[in-house]
Amino acid sequence: MEVIYEDNHIVVVNKAAGEIVQGDRTGDEPLVETLKRWIKEKYDKPGNVFCGVTHRIDRPTWGLVVFARTSKGLARMNDLFRKGEVKKTYWAIVTQRPPLAEGTLTHYLTSVERNNKTYASVIPDKKAVKAVLNYRLLASGDRYHLLEIDLVTGRKHQIRCQLAAIGCPVKGDLKYGAPRSNPDGGICLQSHRIQFVHPVSGKDIDITAPLPPDPLWKTLADLIPPNA
Repeated sequence: MEVIYEDNHIVVVNKAAGEIVQGDRTGDEPLVETLKRWIKEKYDKPGNVFCGVTHRIDRPTWGLVVFARTSKGLARMNDLFRKGEVKKTYWAIVTQRPPLAEGTLTHYLTSVERNNKTYASVIPDKKAVKAVLNYRLLASGDRYHLLEIDLVTGRKHQIRCQLAAIGCPVKGDLKYGAPRSNPDGGICLQSHRIQFVHPVSGKDIDITAPLPPDPLWKTLADLIPPNA
């Protein structure tokens, strides 16, 4: 577990692919429990340690997750997320170049619990939720392309599903149409940057995650034009 930022009220962790943020039916230890133990040991705290989950990212995804160390921090972070006042920027490596170098994707998503998959349509449906994201192409290599994504809405599997819907599945994401898996079992999607006003101190928080260990990330990042 890699702690990127910490103060009295919040902790920002760089999650590795394969880790889960909250407990699920697999029974694997979630990141929130690992973090509780880390806080307890670091500060020699007796009894139970408070650690609240403010948001989640998918298990095969890399990147930044914000946790709350106090109930005040949790309530106020939840309010920021609810109001859309947390800016989340993702990076994704895709297997096909998008039809446009930048654009806005709008779909209507339906999630199916049976296969834990989300389906996208361009046709509004009263049973579906609207999903919007903005993307731009940062760099292209011989076989793969690096995209930056700004989420306007936060829906289940939104980025994975919407990119697949335009023929650009995330590298390694078999569930959404990638031709092959990644050796590490993760997918090439990262919660890359997070920006918000601290819920207690009021200072600006702007954190960027280090790149995942796969050398392809650095190879493509090095191709980004200086003024991009």
